[in-house]
Amino acid sequence: MEVILQLFILIFGFLLLVKGADFFVDGSSKIAKKFGIPELIIGLTIVALGTSLPELVTSVTAAFKGNNDIAIGNIVGSNIFNILFVIGTSSLILPITFASTFKIDSLVMIGAALLLFICSLRKQKLDRFSGILMLLSYALYFILVLI
Repeated sequence: MEVILQLFILIFGFLLLVKGADFFVDGSSKIAKKFGIPELIIGLTIVALGTSLPELVTSVTAAFKGNNDIAIGNIVGSNIFNILFVIGTSSLILPITFASTFKIDSLVMIGAALLLFICSLRKQKLDRFSGILMLLSYALYFILVLI
């Protein structure tokens, strides 16, 4: 009985997540159009931040509980899933045209993965220095996108 309840909660949470994402994307697009902000900028900033909050909460919670493998696996797995599955499925439904900034953003994405890899090689752990380096890198990217 407990498993059925947990499965129901999982499915219900997933449905809420899907509907919430729909509202979030629609609202973000309307804000972008109202203020004349390119949708790419909204996608790279507000939507990316908003859709990554569940991963942030999951990873921080896992780290506090000492489940470091879940914290790292959550982020790395999410990144792989988003790149391969989400983009692959989306392009099956409708062709995706890339914006002119795709080459730069792809390099940043590869750079972020390399930064994680290099930081993980240091002492076989991610420490405060790694966290600060990653946060500063994201802040720099965020500023460059907005300029």
